[in-house]
Amino acid sequence: MTRPVPGTPIETRWEGRFITVKQQGTWEYVSRSRGIHAAVILAIDDSADGRHVILVEQYRVPLKVQCLELPAGLVGDDSAGEAAKVAAERELEEETGYRASHWRVIGEFYSSPGMVSESFTLLMATGLVKIGDGGGVDSEDIVVHRVPLAGIADFVAAKRAEGCGIDVRVAMLLAGGLLGNL
Repeated sequence: MTRPVPGTPIETRWEGRFITVKQQGTWEYVSRSRGIHAAVILAIDDSADGRHVILVEQYRVPLKVQCLELPAGLVGDDSAGEAAKVAAERELEEETGYRASHWRVIGEFYSSPGMVSESFTLLMATGLVKIGDGGGVDSEDIVVHRVPLAGIADFVAAKRAEGCGIDVRVAMLLAGGLLGNL
């Protein structure tokens, strides 16, 4: 699709609590409402039994299946001006039951830029301590997985064989690019 002519107005076609459907010229896309974005956590657990990554699994309505993902959550959903690290700390604890003593911002990324303007801040969490069960809030029913990094490819393949959807951010664990810099 071609780039809209500069100055072409952006029209809101529909807006809900979390997403807004927009159109600029012939280009249609979705954005997050209220300027919120996401924090995604690459949680690495180094312990006596080796190096592990913390993943979560939860049902995703758009896919109609369980989905394997990195822990994540919305930034600024409840409080405007919230920092990505604050949201990440909260979400890691709520979803996984872990707390991290060290945080590093990796950067801002876009998961599907041809259709969605949403960005996410990727943060690495280390120095993990298990402080609770996790599982999310309300009716999230999140399953927490502590997966050996050496066996990540086999674990993802097994989840895929079960019919589990695999979030694109899990691919970085398979490629090893980011993990090679740990």
